[in-house]
This record gives sequence, C-alpha cells and structure tokens, in this order.
Amino acid sequence: MKVYQTKELKNIALVGGAKAGKTTLAEAMLFEGGVIKRRGSVDEKNTVSDYRDIELDRQASVSSTVMYAEFGGQKINIIDTPGFDDFIGEVVAALKVVDTAVMVINSQNGVEVGTEITWRQITRLDKPVVFLINQLEHEKANFEESVRQLKAQFGDKAIVAQYPVNAGHGFDSVVDVLKMKLYKFPVDGGKPEVLDVPGEEKDKAEDYRNAIIEAAAESEEALMEAFFENGTLSDEELAKGISQGIATRTMFPVMCASAKNNQGVARFMECITENFPGPDMVTPENDTEGNPLIFDEKKDPVAFVYKTAVEPHLGELLFFRLYEGQISESADLINSTTDTKERLSQIFVVAGKNRQKVEKVLPGDLAATIKLKDTHTNNTLTGSKNQGVKVSPIVFPEPKHRTAVKAKNTGDEEKLGTVLREMNNIDPTLLFEQSKELKQMILQGQGEMHLNVAKWMLEQAHKVEVEYLSPRIPYRETITKSAKSTYRHKKQSGGAGQFGEVYMMIEPYEEGKPNQTEFPVRKQDVHDLSWGGRLVFNSCIVGGSIDARFMPAILKGVMEKMEEGPLTGSYARDIVVNIYDGKMHPVDSNEISFKLAGRNAFREAFKNAGPKIMEPIYDVEVMVPEEKMGDVMTDLQGRRALIMGMESEGNYQKIKAKVPLAEMNRYSTSLSSLTSGRATYGMRFAEYQQVPADIQDQLLKAYEEEQKEDE
Repeated sequence: MKVYQTKELKNIALVGGAKAGKTTLAEAMLFEGGVIKRRGSVDEKNTVSDYRDIELDRQASVSSTVMYAEFGGQKINIIDTPGFDDFIGEVVAALKVVDTAVMVINSQNGVEVGTEITWRQITRLDKPVVFLINQLEHEKANFEESVRQLKAQFGDKAIVAQYPVNAGHGFDSVVDVLKMKLYKFPVDGGKPEVLDVPGEEKDKAEDYRNAIIEAAAESEEALMEAFFENGTLSDEELAKGISQGIATRTMFPVMCASAKNNQGVARFMECITENFPGPDMVTPENDTEGNPLIFDEKKDPVAFVYKTAVEPHLGELLFFRLYEGQISESADLINSTTDTKERLSQIFVVAGKNRQKVEKVLPGDLAATIKLKDTHTNNTLTGSKNQGVKVSPIVFPEPKHRTAVKAKNTGDEEKLGTVLREMNNIDPTLLFEQSKELKQMILQGQGEMHLNVAKWMLEQAHKVEVEYLSPRIPYRETITKSAKSTYRHKKQSGGAGQFGEVYMMIEPYEEGKPNQTEFPVRKQDVHDLSWGGRLVFNSCIVGGSIDARFMPAILKGVMEKMEEGPLTGSYARDIVVNIYDGKMHPVDSNEISFKLAGRNAFREAFKNAGPKIMEPIYDVEVMVPEEKMGDVMTDLQGRRALIMGMESEGNYQKIKAKVPLAEMNRYSTSLSSLTSGRATYGMRFAEYQQVPADIQDQLLKAYEEEQKEDE
C-alpha cells in the first residue's frame, strides 16, 4: 500500500442505532474500495466487520471494527461502531480519533434511540456530522419522514444533498443535488447510469440545491461574496463550502443509499473524497496542556492509542492515530503515560481481522501495531523530543450497571481476576474490583447486555465458568449520641494470663466540634478513614491507669471493629473515641489483652450510642422522551428517589434525582422496558444519608440471620 499524505486521508466513524445497516454499509464500501472481491452479509455471518465469535453468535456489533478503503486516490479510514447503548464506550473511542461522524439512519424508522444517544456524544465531542439514510429498498422506507425527524431533532442544519426518486420496493434512482444529476442503479447495484434530472423533479431538486448553496456560502466570507455577486456558487466553490460547513458543524448534509444492494455507495464514497473535511480542516486535538496537535510530519511523533484488541495467534493489537511526525517500522518511541520505552516492530493497516503491513505512517492516519510491553488504550507514544506530551484522554462514560461475579470453580478465582484485567484493557468501560468491604468481586458496565456479553466472553473465550449474584450495598455505620462502656478482658489458663480493662466514651464526630469537657484530652490522634469519614482517638488517661504503650493496641482493637461495624458488618465512620480510665496487671497485661478490651468496649458503647446505618446516594440523570416522563418519574419515586429538578434538552427531558444505590439494581433493564429503549441515564456517587427506620430494621434482621447461618 502507498503511503498517504495528510491531505489524502479521510477518517470516518459509522454510528447510529442498532439495525441501521452500518456493518452492511462498511461491507459495500470495502467492496467499492477494492479491499474485498465479494460482499458478505450479516445474515450469512461473513462480513469483514462483525467477525468475532460473540458477534457471529448475536448477529450484532459489540465492538468497533477498524477498516479502510482506497477510493479516488485517497484512503478512507472507516470505524464501524455498535448501535446498542451498552457499548457506547466503543463509539466514544471511535469518535475521538475520526474527523467526521456518519450517522446512519434506518429509513423505515427514522430517528431512533441509538441516533439520539450517539448524538449526545457527538455534540459533547463537537464532531462534524453527515447523515446517511439507508435501507431505501425496504417497502416501509420513508425518506421524507426521516428528513422531517432529523430537522425536528437536530435543526435546519440537516440539509438534503441527495434524495430518492422511488424509495421502497423497486428502489433504483437518486437525485444528487450537488451534481444535479439522476443516478439510476442496476437492480443488484454497481455502476449507475448518470442522467439529467427529470423534468418532474427539477423544481424540487433546485429548491434543495439552493438551500445547500446558501448553507455552503455561509461557511466563509469569500464564498458569501461570490454568492451575492453571482447568485450561486461554482461546483468548485460549492465543494469547498460544503467541506468547511461540515468541518465547522454549520451544516449536516443528508445523503442516501441502499447498502444492502450497493446502490449509491460509490457515489457516497465520492462525496467523502470530494466534500468531507480532512484531518487538517477540523478543530485540532489538544494535548493535556491545551496545545493543539497540527499534523506536521516534520515534528517529532505523537501517536495516541485509542483501542486495544486481542486476536487469536497474534496477541494484543493496539490501534493508534498519528497526530504529529511520522512513524516507520521498528521505530523506538516513549510511552508518555507510563514513561517506558517501546519499539513498534511492525505497523499495519487493518480491515477487520485482515492486516497489511506498511512501512510508514504519516500524520492524520490510523494504523495498528502489536506486542508492546506496557501500552494500552488512552496512552500516548512520542519521540524523544516530545517526551512527556500526552494527548487528552478519552473520557469514557461512568458505569451504570453492577453485579457481583464469582467463579463457579474456586480454583478459577485467580484466573478470573487475570482475565477481567485483560478484558478491561480491551474495554475500559468494563470495570471490576475485589471489594474487601463487600467480600465480593464487583463487575460494573454500561448495562445488563454489556455484562451478559462479558459473561459470554468469560465462559466461551476464556473457559472460566462464572455466576452473577446480587451485589451487596456498601453501607456505613455511625452514631447519633454519646455513650460509655467498660470492658474487662481476663483470661487465665496456667502460666502468664491476659488482663486489660478499658473505660471508653464515644460520641459522634462533627467537623469543627470542640472536644468534650468531661475528661481532659491528653493526646489526640485524627485518622482520615480510607472508606470516608474520620476516627478521632483521644487519650484522657490520668495517673497512669493504662500505660501509654498500650494505647496503640486499644486503637487497633477499635479500628478492627470499625472495619466490621457492630450493626451489619459495614464500615463505621465519624466517631470520637475517648479512653478515660482502665486497669492493668503488672504481669498479665499485654497488647493483645488491651486490643481485645478496646474492641469489645467499642462494640458495647456503639450499640448504646443511637447507632444508625448510612446508605450511598447517587446523583442520577435520566434523559427521557417527554411523553414517557410520567412513567419514569413514577418509577423513580417508587425507588425512594428525591427529584431535584427537570430541564429540557432538545425533544427530551432531563430528570435529575438523588437515588439510593440499593434501589438502582437492574434499573437499566427497567428503564429500557418503560421507554421502549428510548431513555438513557447516568449516575455518580453523591453522599451518604441515613436509611429510613423500617429499612434499618430489615437490614439488622438480615444481618442477624446471616450471622446465625455462619455459626
């Protein structure tokens, strides 16, 4: 393959809802670009994209696929992305490194859930957009309604550049208002017959052309002057204006095709090469210091790893975009993220599972390499002169669904952790931790489907049988009033015994609250707890009733009980402990005696100090269609949610609420059911609040039963 200059590159991501036909479109593009000799199909399970076992099993994309096509003397890099919200992390990573998002619309359904969800990410990343209305051959295709919905949802920037003459069964003709020609396709696709626009379509085509000329003229002052002077734009001026309009997001051209029949795909690719902005036209990516990366091949290399995959018989494959400099085979680079040296022994361009070696990559291009020692997604590779430069990282969405995961075979527990680490390298939105507090391994993802796919991968690809369990809730325990206790630990079993007696008063910790005055504080230790909150440990001993050398042992006993609270075994927090008296034995007192005395004194005092259980509260934002808002609000209130407010966002309402984590189990599934999959949500930890009295009683009873079962 030739080495492509920056000006010869176009980078696009195919995005949109599930079943919009993105994979079929990619297949047709690769066929037209000469990468494949025969088009596969999703039904026959032989497409270049969707080649992984899990995708063949489900007949749907669960991971993005990187491909390319050579067309019109240019290289088009294509990333086919999943349509389900559960795999939005793949979409976000793809959008990070492309210059234009191609939003594929199913002409039967118009604007769908996937369209709306992806649009939010496109807007957040400020990416140029082109709409492609697909599946025009379907009997229920409705181009006009799809355009109406696009304009209603995304505004008048959605401007028709092509429209079908006879959408539906027998579709074969498109009017292209950029060329003012009618393209008539053979039944099975291929090279079209290019004809003049029929007389009955002239007025409609002229109206669309005038609208796109006006929008193109608005992209640059010189073009606006030419438009006012001549009343129109030349074909060359129009092409320039469309490129700039797409790049600056002042227009979102609407094109059309039947990817299944390969009708209109070649013309679409021609539009990509002629009208889509190249890497040097769009808003440049910045490094973490805010400096733009400007695609200069004379600079030292700066490459960003946006995706990691594992391929059979090959190992780890790392996909990168080069922003500055040039990279040749066997290049020595520095990972600015980890400060390690890496050698790129081989460089590939990739089309699904097919790879072709290249000698050199220039700025703006996408490529891949293998077997780096310590490089993963979101890492930056640089030359020595740019050491320390880091491309701003991909911001992946917060997890929304959690479960506990356990190996069915206890001998596989260590392997489970290793495999999950590998899966996290590939999919950074799949998070896991071995929770010491909950005594469970917690797996988090974007939804139930996401975690079900993870289970399939664990069992089918890695041969680790697992089960999913309800995750425990990380409650906290604290107190509401002061209480005293005395505990004597005494043990005599021949020879040296054990003896320690502790007098303790505990009270709630509050920021800025002065010390109690009943006992003089001789020494104070303040401990910020790793699980949140504080423990203040005061020594109030007068007259040496307890030797100072035993105070750390008492503190250790208290801390042990705070790590396994007296009520439910949850962490305790925000407590002041005052040790004000005690007794020692000249022979039998030792550290273990005072540790046990301190632990038990704390437990007894805690139960008499108005103990309460605190639960984690999350800030939840739900994006919901207005007509479904009532159902969603009712459901949230049934989950003990406190509604904080609502605001409009396009045709959607954003509901803001504070919801206990205990009530969010399987919420993604419930929300999808309530709204036919049209709503989405995000959640982030906010604070701990006291649980209601009836729920505290339930938790206490459940813990008592659990303790009895363990005895």
